[in-house]
Parts: sequence; C-alpha cells; structure tokens
Amino acid sequence: MGVLDEFQTELVVAWRQVPNKGLFFMLLGAWFVLFQFLGSSILGYIHTPSLFAWMNEAYNSPNKEAADDSIGNFIPLLVLGILWWKRKELLALPKRLWLPGFLLVMAGLVLHMAGYFVQEPRISILGFFTGLYGFVGLVWGPAMLQATFFPFFLFIFAVPLGNHSDKVTFGLRLMVTQMVEFLAHTVLGIEVLRVGTGLYDPAGTFQYDVAAACSGIRSLIAVILISTIYGFVAFRSWWRRLLMVAMSFPFAVLGNMLRLLCIVIAAELGGKAAGDYVHEGGPMGIISLLPYVPAILGVLLLGRWLEEKKPAPAVEPKASES
Repeated sequence: MGVLDEFQTELVVAWRQVPNKGLFFMLLGAWFVLFQFLGSSILGYIHTPSLFAWMNEAYNSPNKEAADDSIGNFIPLLVLGILWWKRKELLALPKRLWLPGFLLVMAGLVLHMAGYFVQEPRISILGFFTGLYGFVGLVWGPAMLQATFFPFFLFIFAVPLGNHSDKVTFGLRLMVTQMVEFLAHTVLGIEVLRVGTGLYDPAGTFQYDVAAACSGIRSLIAVILISTIYGFVAFRSWWRRLLMVAMSFPFAVLGNMLRLLCIVIAAELGGKAAGDYVHEGGPMGIISLLPYVPAILGVLLLGRWLEEKKPAPAVEPKASES
C-alpha cells in the first residue's frame, strides 16, 4: 500500500469516528459565507467585501509588508497538519454538545463587528479564528477545546502586521546597529560610524542603512513560530513554554546581528561591491539564511537544556525468600 493509499484509508477511518460533523460543517459554512460577503468594510484598493480576499492581498502583494506577512499563507496548513498528527489523541477524547462554546462564537462575532465598523480587518481576522475555535467547543465539548488550544493559537501568526510592524522593527534596527557598531570597534577593530540605523565607513568606502525591509521582522516571526511549536510540543509546563517563546527574541536579534556584521566585514575587506554581494545573499542566497542558523540552534539547545526528565519506572521490591 502506497503512502497516499494509507493516508486515504486513515482519513476515512478518522472521518467515521467524528461525531456531529454535519453540524460542525454547517456552522463552518455559514461562518465562511459571513466573512466572504460581509468580511471587510474597506472598499478601497481592494474593492471587495471578502475578508479572505483582503488577507490574500495582505499576504501576497509585492510590497515589503506582504513579504514579511507571507508566512500567513502557510499557517492554516500547519494547523491542519498538527491536528492530523494529534488525531488519535483527539479522537479518543469524550465529545458532546457544549452550549458554553457558543460564548466564544459570540466573542468572535463581536470582534468582527468591531473590526468591520472601525475598518480594521485584522480585528475581524481575530474574530474569524475565535469563532472557529468556539465551534469546536460548541460541537465537541470542553475536552476538545482544551486539546486544540495550541493549534488554534498558531492562527495568531496569520494576522498580517503590515505597517504596524514598524513600531517593532525600528527598535530591532536600532538595537542591531548598536551591537554591530560595538563589536566592529571593540572586537574587530573596524572603524564604523553609526547614525541612527545607518552604518558608515569614515573613508567613504561603504554606507548601509538598515531599512525597515532589513529589520529582521520576517526572521523574528519565523523564530517565534518555531519556538512556540517546539515549546508546546516538547513541554507540558507553561513556564518552559513561555521561556522558549521569550528567548526567540534574543535569538532572532543575534542572527540579524551576525548577518549585518558579515556585510560590514565584507565591505571592509573587499570594498562596497563585496559588501553589496553579501547584502544580496551571497552565493545562491545562502547568507540570507544566516539569521536563522543561530536562532534555530539556540532554540534546539535551550530545548535540550529544558528537557523534562521522565520519571524512572518504579521497581517492585523482590519478595523475600523464605
């Protein structure tokens, strides 16, 4: 049996074990219709009432913000993959109709109405995913609601930041340039002048301004996502999970600092052409992946250090010989 045949067989088996699926998909269909035809009140550069069309434009537009937000394209697939991976655990849970789950649906509806009236689709996106989570609790009960919290939490990464990321990126840009200036002066002996988020060579060989597009917000979001997945999959204690997420910030900053430092070193050794070459990613764009290397290694090492020890199996005392 091939992999595809095995997947189809397991899918059919799992589908047959799911109760109340007709009710769930009926509610889901109505929810999608609402957000398709009354999802967005912004009828400007995207003249459509569909929230999904607005999200697609936010993820895939050629401008800088869409490039940073493009990870949103993959979040639904990631969530579905995690739900499929946990299918045996989820199918074994007790399931029942649970009316308090409707409160979450109403919360999602209130969020959407607020976003619709203030013309902020990002609030409506939160409302959309909150309502989906509420349907899980309504149709299948509190045990399912608790077990699917982590996969649904990942939908937060599907909310595009757009220009709102500038409030975060400016601080990142300033921090990274300060660190590079310090290391270049004190460790490498390279004379670099910093003005705001710009780095300059006193001799006029090069000058680089760490623009918003180079702020590292994309790698930061990716590292936070990786840390969140690792933390929730590997650990049960909340303090370990929160520590994994919190440490993703310094890991991402370290990665972007190394990339910018490589650009400065290349420009110092080979002139502006060499610095530009590294800035553009080097051979086959390998250097553009540099920010992810220390970040991912840091996540793995921290996870290993925080590894929860499994209790040793109890050894039954031997019966004394008579």
